[in-house]
Amino acid sequence: MDVTQYFDYALMAMLLAVGVAIIRLRNLFAVVMLTGVYSLLSAAWFTSLDALDVGFTEAAVGAGISTVLLLAAMLLTSRECDKVTASRHWAALAVCVAAGAALFYALPDMAPYGAADSPANTGPGMEYMTRTAEDMKNIPNVVTAVLGSYRGFDTMGEVFVVFAAGVGVALLLGLSGRRREEDQ
Repeated sequence: MDVTQYFDYALMAMLLAVGVAIIRLRNLFAVVMLTGVYSLLSAAWFTSLDALDVGFTEAAVGAGISTVLLLAAMLLTSRECDKVTASRHWAALAVCVAAGAALFYALPDMAPYGAADSPANTGPGMEYMTRTAEDMKNIPNVVTAVLGSYRGFDTMGEVFVVFAAGVGVALLLGLSGRRREEDQ
């Protein structure tokens, strides 16, 4: 077994521990902070799996923007959550077990990690790998070339969606810069 697999197992164990802690806590500030930790651990795991673009996105959006927005929203609510009935816990557990069972059912159909004949490593992916050196002489990184060039409009659309979501949240939280009439 490779050393990086032990690192991946350690990250998965930490993700599980943080997830259980998030479920058990009632203090909303602690929950928001732990969701930021969860996102950073996820980003580290994605980076370990050589998905650097996904890791950077998770770190920026999951740990950065989401944590700030959750803290801003928490200013408008109480610091403690209300008691939850046991039936809601069992319903949530049933949904999680069903989703987990579906994932484990689909697991044997997945290609082995790093297999040369997997769908991710054949077809368009390999074409991007071979064409990038010819098409993008000034961009040595294939991921940057794909996101900035081949999928430029898609990346621009994602930026617009994130910006629109941020503006929407700012308007919902009343951060538009205007003073409310009751404040005057």
